[in-house]
Amino acid sequence: MKNNEWMARDDDEDYASSLHQRTDELYRIPNSQPDDTGLIECPVLALRDLVVFPRMISPIFIQPGPSLLAIQEAQFNDMTVIGLPQKNAEIEVPDPEDLLPIGVEIAVGRLLNMPDGNNSALVQGRRRVEVIEVIQREPFIVVRAKPIIEASAINSRIEALMRATRNLFEKCVQLDRSLPEEAQLFSMNITEPGWLADMVATAVSFPIKQRQALLILRDPIERLRKVNTLLAQELDVLRLEDEIQERVQTEVDRSQREFYLREQMKAIQNELGEGDIWSREMAELRLKIERKELPEEVNKQALKEIERLSQMQSLAPEVGIIRTYMDWILELPWVESTEDNLDVRHAQRILEKHHYGLKRAKERILEYIAVLSLHPKKHKQPILCFVGPPGTGKTSLGKSIAQALGRKFVRVSLGGVRDEAEIRGHRRTYIGALPGRVIQTMKRAGTINPLFMLDEIDKLGADFRGDPSAALLEVLDPEQNHAFSDHYLELPYNLSQALFITTANSLNSIPAALIDRMEVIDFPGYIEEEKIEIARRFLIPRQMEESGLADQDMLLGEKAIRKIIEEYTYEAGVRNLEREIGRVCRKIARKKSEKKTYISSITPELLEKHLGAPQYYLSIAEREDESGVATAVAWTENGGEIMPVEVLIVEGKGNLQITGQIGEIMQESAQAALSYIKSRQKELGIPVDIFEKADIHIHIPEGAIPKDGPSAGITMATALASALTGRKVYKDIGMTGEITLRGKILPVGGVREKVLAAHRSGLKRLYLPERNVKDLVDVPKKVRMDLKVIPVVHMDQIIKNALHPVSGAIKPEKRNKKEAHASVPLDHQ
Repeated sequence: MKNNEWMARDDDEDYASSLHQRTDELYRIPNSQPDDTGLIECPVLALRDLVVFPRMISPIFIQPGPSLLAIQEAQFNDMTVIGLPQKNAEIEVPDPEDLLPIGVEIAVGRLLNMPDGNNSALVQGRRRVEVIEVIQREPFIVVRAKPIIEASAINSRIEALMRATRNLFEKCVQLDRSLPEEAQLFSMNITEPGWLADMVATAVSFPIKQRQALLILRDPIERLRKVNTLLAQELDVLRLEDEIQERVQTEVDRSQREFYLREQMKAIQNELGEGDIWSREMAELRLKIERKELPEEVNKQALKEIERLSQMQSLAPEVGIIRTYMDWILELPWVESTEDNLDVRHAQRILEKHHYGLKRAKERILEYIAVLSLHPKKHKQPILCFVGPPGTGKTSLGKSIAQALGRKFVRVSLGGVRDEAEIRGHRRTYIGALPGRVIQTMKRAGTINPLFMLDEIDKLGADFRGDPSAALLEVLDPEQNHAFSDHYLELPYNLSQALFITTANSLNSIPAALIDRMEVIDFPGYIEEEKIEIARRFLIPRQMEESGLADQDMLLGEKAIRKIIEEYTYEAGVRNLEREIGRVCRKIARKKSEKKTYISSITPELLEKHLGAPQYYLSIAEREDESGVATAVAWTENGGEIMPVEVLIVEGKGNLQITGQIGEIMQESAQAALSYIKSRQKELGIPVDIFEKADIHIHIPEGAIPKDGPSAGITMATALASALTGRKVYKDIGMTGEITLRGKILPVGGVREKVLAAHRSGLKRLYLPERNVKDLVDVPKKVRMDLKVIPVVHMDQIIKNALHPVSGAIKPEKRNKKEAHASVPLDHQ
């Protein structure tokens, strides 16, 4: 039912009688009487997606809560409530600040229980009121409000405006079938401009925001002008709808006429012996099959379908299905291919031109081209899987590979695909059946050897409709995809000449059988130096071109780019970096277009003027040596970060507490670290009974960020040893490594990112598992020169060298050649 229930027709006598009875109850509820200050005090009814205007009757639906309590209180005291529309309808329980300051005094009729547990009631708007003061918030809102008195004087201008509004409303009633004629008759008897505006706003389905705007307009003349404008807009829309309806009806009539004429024409052609159109179409299809180069099995199936089709009537239900099937066979590439460009140097130039870094991926592609140039006939196409964080260039590298090879590039996004039929297609027995995405994409490519990119393969789902990843096993298997079977075609299709490249952000959700069929190439997040170079080569020129800037219009130096990376982005890729550079370009482009003076050379100090306050802050090393605090170096998808580990010893009963939103693996590392320290209690000079009389609290700051992994094990052991012995930890030391119960240090991952984070944060020394030394080959030489990386194999080495010495402490033992060699900076090895 619409909001204007006063317009309801009395088609049902019982319903009409009940409605009149409920309406009479509303009229018997008196208005709230003002006090000495002219204010009324009433409970508040919050209106969601609904506006009730004065003198109008509307149904409302009330959920259990403060609004229901307010109505019950008002009915108990035989008084009215104040209806205030919500600014945001999504809020379940609004505060006074979430409501409009102007509303309507409302009389609420009898509450009716609904099957869903809610209540409904009929309400009548009485008069506009303005909220002056909130005097109660719980359990429901009560306010003091001032009634708004509207002027009633009418002159010739106002009368003309009211007539224009009535005329527009009459035209809307004629075009809108949902508006009864009684509404137009009702409007003719209204003599006040404000009442007329409210009545029209109730009758016509204006958007809720426009209704609220009309409600808060105090001046009735201004309100009527606004309604007049909205009515004119609504009338334009209704006229367009009417034109569209007439056009549709005309089209239907034309189709029926064409059918009749075609039947007549067919009869005339048969009488003249000229044959019909259907026979000519069959001849054309046979000619297309003869001209199309098809495999033998496909050609045989196509001719069989043509024979079936020629024996049917042109209006038979199966004709459309077979014709669509024949169109797919004729439009698919079966033998058409593009010639590969096998020039390795040309491919290398293309890849270097469009991408910086990504050494391993580029080398694999160049190896593929080299092998293909030496053995073009028997070489199998590799199935590559690019895995890395978003924005690291996986999809764009695929486009560059296609350009280097001279192949067509096609892409299918698998994100959210949950139906096996999306890959293999539907069988032709279903209405509207189509081939799967693989065959559809091959048709779009137009060649049998495109570069086929399956994007977001890790986002595949599975439900009762099947597992799409299982269907991909055949597509991505070089031993099987030469005869791929689509449910719609039911013909073997050769996919072996296509170069498949898949992309993923993580391998965790990809089935092992599917991973086994692919050659995984890791795309690590870009380090800061790589991002600077990418910005110089690609991002800044592209954004300047898109913003219409010349080379001399903006100069963005290395320091400014570094500041954008460190303080305005936090990502493994470069998408947000390009967005921020684009923001700077657009600011300058605007000043240039407005012919204002601007500084073309962007310095780090000017960035805040263009980009606002920094969004992120770089973690820095501790400023002084402290007891119970050690610095870990962690890996994240967005790069490396330093992470202080804090340990506090308090009186207690020997309990261990670990906080900072850490995972199970990290908790186990903390337990192992504590057990190792307990085993070294005597050597470290820790009091015998401290573990029984004290509690140990380990905390990893930034508790809103989840943390997990074993690489902070040696850091927690160092912080524990420092807190229990009172020996301070050197502030310029960072460390990473997994610890065992015997104190051995095991290798960890993400070494490159961790070393760069330590260098960026100002650390001078970094303890690294000895078996991770091989991973330092990817670390820039400058970082290796500035940061002293110390390989370690046992926890004793760290405790002896990372903590301040104390009197009576065990002196470091003489190291053997291996240990002495491991403690010098790597650049001197």
